[in-house]
Amino acid sequence: MVKPLSLITGRGKALVVLCIVGVAVAQYGHHGHHEEHVVDHYAPPKYKFDYGVHDSHTHDVKKQEETREGDVVKGYYSLYEPDGTERIVHYTADKKNGFNAVVERKGHAVHPHVEGSKETFFKHHHDHHY
Repeated sequence: MVKPLSLITGRGKALVVLCIVGVAVAQYGHHGHHEEHVVDHYAPPKYKFDYGVHDSHTHDVKKQEETREGDVVKGYYSLYEPDGTERIVHYTADKKNGFNAVVERKGHAVHPHVEGSKETFFKHHHDHHY
């Protein structure tokens, strides 16, 4: 049910007045000032970011940097593989050449030594679970 303004009291009148003022300000601007926020939808895209992780608990170590100037993206990322080597990838992307990456691996892979042959492992595994 809508009440006539004369029946609204105290805080109710203040709320109604504030709402009306808010609508007027939103529609007509502040104190006669009219500011336009111009967005150039044709400006070439441009950004730069980087991040890194070095978690001694999980041994997660990685980083990345990337830049974009117009339609050209350049960057690299690196991470440590479970075998102890570091993978470093430098990449570029643009309209003419597409995505290109150069992958580099540093260090020597370390794999745990497993006793017995594959046949012994599978026979032992098969005998205990079937």
